[in-house]
Amino acid sequence: MLLERKDVNPDQPDTKCGRTPLSWAAGNGHEGVVKMLLERKDVNPDQPDTKSSRTPLSWAAENGRGGVVRMLLERKDVNPDHPDTKDGRTPLSWAASSWRGVVERMFLKLKGVNPDQPDKCGRTPLSWPAENGREGVVRLLLERKDVNPDQPDTKSGRTPLSWAAENGHGWVVNMLLERKDVNPDHLDTKYGRTPLSFAAVSGHEGIVKMLLERKEVNPDHRDTYNGQTPRSLAAEKGHEGIVKMLLERKNVRLAIPDNVSQTPQSVALSEGHDEVARIKLARDEVNCAAADPSSPTSPPPTTMHPDESSVEIQFSPHDPNTDITDSSCQPGPISVVHSEQPRLSDHNDSVPMSADSSLPTQSPLWYRPLSIWPLKLLFRPNKTGAHLTNTQPTPLFAFGRRFIISSLILILPLLLCFLPSSLFDILFYKYLPSVRG
Repeated sequence: MLLERKDVNPDQPDTKCGRTPLSWAAGNGHEGVVKMLLERKDVNPDQPDTKSSRTPLSWAAENGRGGVVRMLLERKDVNPDHPDTKDGRTPLSWAASSWRGVVERMFLKLKGVNPDQPDKCGRTPLSWPAENGREGVVRLLLERKDVNPDQPDTKSGRTPLSWAAENGHGWVVNMLLERKDVNPDHLDTKYGRTPLSFAAVSGHEGIVKMLLERKEVNPDHRDTYNGQTPRSLAAEKGHEGIVKMLLERKNVRLAIPDNVSQTPQSVALSEGHDEVARIKLARDEVNCAAADPSSPTSPPPTTMHPDESSVEIQFSPHDPNTDITDSSCQPGPISVVHSEQPRLSDHNDSVPMSADSSLPTQSPLWYRPLSIWPLKLLFRPNKTGAHLTNTQPTPLFAFGRRFIISSLILILPLLLCFLPSSLFDILFYKYLPSVRG
């Protein structure tokens, strides 16, 4: 009825987004209304809106309106590859990220549609269904020779395999790994992580297993964001199964510190994942190269301030619960031995030392100088990333004589102010007679 009136504009855009009646009808899948509007000569079937320059075909493709898409693609005055101005995505890109192959087949049959057109972030139509797990769409696109299955985006340098691995889409990962032109160990540019790292941090054991079966995948790669390996990322999130799988690999080193000198075991402990930290090694021999400082693959030791206390790790072969090995490749508990470098102190008072001249004895509390080195010892990880535990219990706060004397000087005047007046008079007149009168 409204279309029969001469004072009604059937192509009038709204004032908010600039969308025409055809745009709204196409996006909501009202095929009857779309058909009536397309029969009018005063209706532009390819009119973009003013907010993001999206056409009716773009809205219909995103929402999977197959009937509407078919009617629009039959029109010669409709551009099937029109990108919007907000995201730079084509109708095929919107359809690929939302649906499972019905709408995409219509676009792929057209000669004027680029199936590998990147958007403003550099993501291709294959990247979106790989991230969202649209297996049918991924299969359709991989069958095209003009689609690059390993195209990284320009925003973070991530490939379709990286997105699929992070989101746990095993079938998509399997299809991509079957391609010889897909790099299974590609690094992104934002975090410097591989698909294995993304799968490990997300807890997808099946995908981790598939990636570990590839010889070109480095299971010990340290990312550029904070220097964490796949095992460290899995330990941080408490993924016990993935940590076990990685430890079964002989080319996985045991104690690789990250950029803040934390090992996978210390990361797990700091996050409260005690079970992950206590996982025993599932292999017979330990790679001693992890403990060899001369190894070219070993990370450089942490630079320490010359005034800070340096520590070295010693081991005993009796306790199996450890994450670091000694020179004989035998696991043992971590103990701390202080070097002969001077400790930070607020004065030069000496501290009584034990017979081995390496650890302070349990002197009385009043004798110990005020120092910050016990706090550094308990809370600062050493150069290998292990959490330090002093072999002799030391209080967190040690008070020196200067601190006690200064405290008394401040407290005594306050006590005199609060004494009863009668007691003050007795003390004043009895012990200071010269002041009387």
